[in-house]
Parts: sequence; structure tokens; C-alpha cells
Amino acid sequence: MGIRDSEPMSLTRPPRDHREPAGGEPDAPEDPAALIAAEGGATPLMAQYLAIKAQNRDCLLFYRMGDFYELFFEDAVRASAALDIALTKRGKHDGQDIAMCGVPVHAADAYLARLIRQGFKVAVCEQIEDPAEAKKRGYKAVVKRDVVRVVTPGTLTEDTLLDARRHNYLAALADAAGGLGLAWLDISTGDFQLQPVEPRDLAAVLARLSPGELLLPERLLAQGPVRDQLGDWTSILSPLPSSRFDSEAARRRLEALYGVKALDAFGSFERAEIAAAGTLIDYVQLTQRGKLPRLSTPRRLARGTVMEIDAATRRNLELTETLSGQREGSLIAAIDRSVTGAGARALAAALAAPSTEPAIIAARLDMVERLVADGHLRDDLRALLRRAPDIERALSRLILGRGGPRDLAALKAGLAVAGEIRALLNRETDLPAGLAAAARHLGDHGGLVQLLTQALAAELPILIRDGGFIAAGYHAELDELRTLRDHSRRLILDLETRYRNETATPSLKIRHNNVLGYFVETTATHADKIKENGLFIHRQSMASAMRFTTVELGELERKIASAADKSLAIELQLFEALVEKVRGAGDAIADAARALALTDLTAGLAALASERGYCRPVVLEDQSFAIEGGRHPVVEAALEAKGDTRFVPNDCDLGPERRLWLLTGPNMAGKSTFLRQNALIAILAQIGSFVPAAQARIGVVDRLFSRVGAADDLARGRSTFMVEMVETAAILNQAGPKALVILDEIGRGTATFDGLSIAWATVEHLHEVNRCRALFATHYHELTSLAAKLPALAPYTMRVKEWQGEVVFLHEVAPGAADRSYGIHVAKLAGLPAAAVARAEAVLTLLEQGQQAGALAKLADDLPLFSAAAARAAPGGLAEPRPLDSALAELHPDEITPKEALEALYRLKALLASS
Repeated sequence: MGIRDSEPMSLTRPPRDHREPAGGEPDAPEDPAALIAAEGGATPLMAQYLAIKAQNRDCLLFYRMGDFYELFFEDAVRASAALDIALTKRGKHDGQDIAMCGVPVHAADAYLARLIRQGFKVAVCEQIEDPAEAKKRGYKAVVKRDVVRVVTPGTLTEDTLLDARRHNYLAALADAAGGLGLAWLDISTGDFQLQPVEPRDLAAVLARLSPGELLLPERLLAQGPVRDQLGDWTSILSPLPSSRFDSEAARRRLEALYGVKALDAFGSFERAEIAAAGTLIDYVQLTQRGKLPRLSTPRRLARGTVMEIDAATRRNLELTETLSGQREGSLIAAIDRSVTGAGARALAAALAAPSTEPAIIAARLDMVERLVADGHLRDDLRALLRRAPDIERALSRLILGRGGPRDLAALKAGLAVAGEIRALLNRETDLPAGLAAAARHLGDHGGLVQLLTQALAAELPILIRDGGFIAAGYHAELDELRTLRDHSRRLILDLETRYRNETATPSLKIRHNNVLGYFVETTATHADKIKENGLFIHRQSMASAMRFTTVELGELERKIASAADKSLAIELQLFEALVEKVRGAGDAIADAARALALTDLTAGLAALASERGYCRPVVLEDQSFAIEGGRHPVVEAALEAKGDTRFVPNDCDLGPERRLWLLTGPNMAGKSTFLRQNALIAILAQIGSFVPAAQARIGVVDRLFSRVGAADDLARGRSTFMVEMVETAAILNQAGPKALVILDEIGRGTATFDGLSIAWATVEHLHEVNRCRALFATHYHELTSLAAKLPALAPYTMRVKEWQGEVVFLHEVAPGAADRSYGIHVAKLAGLPAAAVARAEAVLTLLEQGQQAGALAKLADDLPLFSAAAARAAPGGLAEPRPLDSALAELHPDEITPKEALEALYRLKALLASS
């Protein structure tokens, strides 16, 4: 809503003579400058601001004043620092300066995004009354305002605030009847799920969801087991009073939402799950001021139905981002071939939670296989999908009352594409069950598409308040008003020409602003001529111009304003009617959106398999793990992109008789790559994707653990070694027979014997207690002796070839154990000085030849690098020049004969030989 141009100015923008109101409405009757209170009291506008702020203490208050959102007091201080905008002050309140800053309404989304990323919540306060109504209460009356929405990290809907290729979950954690329950929803798509959770699994579940915001009762923060699991998520926590998590109130709230007498039709839920789900609904209604998006029926994720991957493993395997925080170089970047945002979100969701149910996995693989085999169908589907907008998020915005004409247009285009894809799939025979179901769920939306096509103009504004989005010919009365409005504007031009001619004033113009409306303006030099004409009525004098009006101009203005207002009012009514049609078809549209996403996901995985030469894996309910010719999907793609070399494939068989591999070999030989690629192959197989291998047979992995790489955790006071031990402890305490574990260099962060002892005990525990499939890479060659007493332990090594004093890494895995680590060779490749490399080789030889204690004593007495340096050091601490250096310094090539130069060269060579 608009505000008049006398509102206080912020230093964040230059002052203007007139400010355009956001919706073209009349000026507000209040005086915004009066917000700045006089000493000792609050004005009505200030009182309104303070009252609204008191109800939203935990939020920054975006207080709408014209085409700016203003912030005051502490809000202004915090926002100006976060947004790097100018902070000013104007007036006083209770003896204190009023800090002030502001952001333009048209750019508010960009500022909101920055604030939300920094953890702020923002209450958006709008004018909710027509200024004309406020004016009836008196000139000093304040236009009514109220918060229409609270923007939090978990309740975003705008495309400008969201990542199109990933979900943004709002989650809630609750406790009841001795158990924990977690619920999460994406307000931008309506996806709504619940699951029970054990305290020890909480961190892994949160890592899977990566929510934007987590609600929880304040009492849970005082419980050690839960609090410890939330260490990595403190920045997204929104603690609420425990009373908000009452499970019975939550049950009633859910039953009312879905119009049912009981929740049994949706599944069997524990009390804690219901409490969490009901709190989510309450929070969304609170932040959206009573509005709710279209939510899917709550789906329960039962225990054991997805592969559990803890936060450390996700980070180490770089599933969605690299260790440096970049998407490029991650697994999802290497495999994502989706062409829609919804398809990309479906891939990200699948990658976060691979299935553990072979039947579901096989059904997904059937779909991918069909599109791998039928390249024409795959390409046709992808061509159509490229034209499909994100109808999931458009639907949510429209139902929340936050959508615009372009969201309706997105639905029109997306549903039209859904119809074409449905027709294409229906022409196919013997479709896999998943694709056939997708075709059914795409539905028939021809009537709605036709309605939207007829109703919407070709060129659409972003906001409904701008008008002009209803097509000509759709509504007869609207067409008449538009004709009258446009004709009246032509009359304004004709009137300007007539006045100019009648007064012989070439500079005369008819202008418009939001204070005076339409007026006649002329330069000061011609003002007297206009005044003498009895037709013109003086309105305003300025330094360089004078403004007038006429009775005729006033009547014409009323006609134009009336026609414009009425036409916009009709457009708004028509928009609401169209939204109501969409709301009525909301469930069918949501089904179509999910079917489009599934089709895009399937076609993308098929394109990946065809492009990269992936094979269909066999996923079974056993403990097999046989990979033939496996490759690392990310490394292989990177090598091919550079054109450097071909990735060397390797086999991996972790069958029951050799379920624990002990992998030795030098650094740079490919141990870590081999470990990671097998974990990634298991993940890809269980999301229903083909895998980078010649053949793959995988028994379902229920939990995946990875201890690869080294990093400290200074925020928690943990050294690199402590982090390694914490992660290893989690593996040994949680891995069961169906788990897959990859461990790299356990024990390297401490003394040699300590590290060897820990690694030794870890191998024994994995073999005897966990009894899981595992790959254990190490430089402790002593561990290979365990193969004699651990029957399921199989030693393997990375093959290396020595050639003319150099080492060639073959990147091949072979049975056996490494006889050397080649660490000094790697150090040489890294650029260590030649003297240091030579000394290292000498020390290694000495250590290998003698008793360790005696060798160390001899080394302590013989430090040639340092003793040589000390011998050359002068008493003052400066190095004494060598004879060769002195001889070179004394030479003056321009002053000696050829014979003398030859003699000097022989002399220098002799000095070099003796040094």
C-alpha cells in the first residue's frame, strides 16, 4: 500500500520530490515524519510501530512505509550491519536517538535472502487498510498495519530465496512417552514426512535432511544425549516452549487439517511423531498468519527403510558438496542430468536417503533400464521436460496467497507439458510399473490449461497489483473499462494540445503525480499568461514552474481513475477466481508435479548411464558385495573432462569369506579413491541408479560408515586425532552385519606404536564383533599378519612398478601386501629439497639395517644437514662465505683476457670439486 511522499528519508537512498506508491493508491492521510517522536512521548505512528514490534520481539520488523521497508532502533542497527547499508538516525524516543535504515520494497527479496542466510527472522509488516478509509477517521489517523508473514529459514517460498535444486525443510523434534519423533515439511512443495528416531541416530537423520530450521522443546536442550547430537545444528535451532509440543493438541490439529476423525488412515504413528508434526502445522500457521500451503498427507518413514549415513560419512564422501563447500566436484554434480528443478530435488532426496528395500530398488532400476534401452523415448521425454516450469512451488505460492500471474502461467505451461508426456507414455507398450503409474498421475488437466490460456495475457507482470494480466476478450466488462481508461488517456493528450494552442504556451504540459493527480504545468515565464485565463485554477508554485488545474481536467481525471480502479478490481477478482480453480485441483496438480519430477529423475539417470557406460546393479537381501571393473564416478568424469588419462577400473569382492579387506600401498597409489568408489557405488545402486562398473552385485547396505581424510574440530576443542577416534568409535559401536565400512589410515595421528595398536584392535573388532563388510586401508604393514588368524580378512595392495629408479603408480588393486610405503618418493614428488630427500633415504636405510634403539642413538649424534650449516655459520650468526663464492665475487669478466678467463674457469672447477 502506498504512503505519501513526506515520510522520513533514510541515508540508504537519496531523497526524492515524490515517491511512487506501490499500488497506485491515494496518499495515506498520516504524516510518516511524525513517526519520529518528540522528546517525552510517542506519536500515534510510533505507538503503532512499538505495539507491532512488541508482538514480534525475536524478529527484525520490516515496517512498510510507501515503497520502502523501514527498520528502527536495535533492528536498524543489526540489519545495517548484516546488510552493509547506511545507518542513520532521526529524532528521539525516551531520550534516545532513533536509529533507522530501510530497504526498497522492489528489492526486498534480495535483502531478505541475506538476512535469512545469517540466521535472522523477519516479520513483514504491511498496510492492511485503504488510506482513504483511514482518512475518514481524520487527517492525523494512522493507516492500519499488521504483520502479514514471518519469514524464517524454514518457511521460504519465493524462488529468489530458494535453491531450485534442493528441498528446504522445516523440521520439528519432539519427545513423548519416552521416545523421540521427528517431522519435516517443505512449505514450498508440500512434502510432509515423519519418523521415530533414537537419540544416537539424531545427528545422522539431521544430516540426511539438512533442514533450514529445526523446532524443538526448550527442555530437550537440557538433555545430554540429545544436546550432544545437536552440536552441528545449533545455528538452525528454534527452541519453543515445551507446551507447544503437546501430543494431544497436535493430534487434534492434524485431524482438523485433514478433515478426519483419526490419523490411522495415514499410518501408525508414535506420540512423539504426532507431537512434532502438529507443532510444525502450528508454526507454519503462526508464521504465515493463519494460512497453510497445500500439504501432502503425512508419510511415515519407518525404521530401517533407508540407508543411514552419518554426517562425517556424508562429508567425507562429498555426496552433495566438496570438503571446501562447493557443489562442483561432488557426487551429485557428477551424476545430475535432470532438466527441471523438481527433478533435481528428487535426485537430491534420493541421494540423501538410499532405499534398503530390494523390491523398491528393482522397480526404480526397471524404469531406468527402459529409458536406457529406448534412447528415442528418453530424448523425447527430456525435450518435453525442459519446457516444464516448477509447478510444485508455483502451486504452493498461489495457495498461500503469495503467488502472482506468472505462477498461473507456470501452472498452465507445466500442466500442458504433463499432458504431452502422458500422451507420449500412453503410446508405449510394456512400460515398467513405475512409468505407467507416472503416466496416470500426470492426469488430464486440459480444462484448466484451456481456462488459463484464455484468461492470461501474453505478457505478464510480476505482481497482481500491477494489473494488465488478464487477456483481452476474456471478460467483457473489463474490456469496456480498459477502453474507457485508454480512451480517456488519449483525451488527456488532446486536452494538452488544445490548452497549449489556446494559451499560445508551447511549454504547457499536463503531468501527473500522486499528490496532485493530473495538473497543468508551465514555466514561470508563462505563468502570468495562464493566470489571466479564467479557465485555469492555481494549484502550486515552485521556483521554476507553476501548476494549475481546470474543471474539465478534474472531471477527466475522475473518469480515468474510476476506470483504472474498477478495471484493476475486476482483474483482482478474476485472479482470485482462477486461484480458486487451482486450489480445487490442488491434489491432482501436486500428483502431476511429483510425476514430472519422477520422470525427470528417471530420464536423467538413464541419460547418465548411457553417457558414462554404467551397468544395472543387482541388489539383493544378503551380504554379498561383488563389483567388477568399478570406477569412481567423480574422478572418472574429471579425468575425462581434462583428457589426461583413462580411469583404471578395479574389482572388489567382499563376500562372506573375504568381507574385510586390508589394503596396503603407498600414498598417491589410489587407496582412498578405491575406498570411496565402492561406497559411492553402493549408494548409487540403492537409489535405483545404474553404477560405474562392468557388473555389480550388492547385498543391501543398511548403514554406511566412512573414516577417510583428516580434519580437526577446533570449535569443540578436538584435535585431528580426537576427531578420528570419535568417528572410529561411532563405527565400532554402531556397525552391524549389513553395514559397509571404509576406513583409511586409522591410528596415524599419534605415536607409531599407539597408532598400530589402535589399528590392530579396530581390525579385530570389525572382524569379530561388527562382522560387517569393510575396506581398511593402512600403512601399518604389520597388520597383514592378522590374515593368519582372521579367516575373513583378505590382504590386498595397490600395485606399483619401479623403473630406472622411479616409481610408477599403476592404480590397480591386487591380492597381497605392500613391501614398501614409498613415502620418500612421494615427498620427492611434492618438492622436498634434494638434500632433505637424500638425508631421509639415509635415515631410512639406517633404521632398516639396525636395531631401532641403536639406530636412533646414532642418528641423534649424526645430524649432517645441521652440523654442516653450523660449521659454516660465523660467530655473529652470518654464514661464512665458501671459497667458491669468494672466487666468483672477485671475478670481473669485462676486465680479463680470454686466456685469464679460461684459467679462472679451471680454478673455479677445482674449488667446486674440493668443496
